[in-house]
Amino acid sequence: MDFLTSQTHLHITTWVVAIVLFLVAAMMQKGTKGRKVTHMILRVFYILVIITGAALFGSAMDYSMGMQYGLKFLGGILVIGMMEMVLVRSAKGKPTSMFWILFAVFLLFTLYMGFHLPMGSKLF
Repeated sequence: MDFLTSQTHLHITTWVVAIVLFLVAAMMQKGTKGRKVTHMILRVFYILVIITGAALFGSAMDYSMGMQYGLKFLGGILVIGMMEMVLVRSAKGKPTSMFWILFAVFLLFTLYMGFHLPMGSKLF
């Protein structure tokens, strides 16, 4: 397995775990210690997703599609931002429906770009 393939697999693994942890944290009862611990672990995975994504973004410059990969990178950052906004605002008792919708839109966009671009798997 070459470096790019292993880097891609590591990136996919980190964002899948991050999304699962996000959904688990979002479903937990507000104000519990378990939710706070899950949220802190999720923040570590945010960092891992960004680091592995930035490494892939650097590798993507060989494909002469910098703007499209840049949009995907921006979409990933927005997904992480919406995940954080949902958890923080729900912990404070504020409405989160707009952030759930934005999370879904940005996630679908980022997944589509990730699987559509040359470095991604051909899912679609």
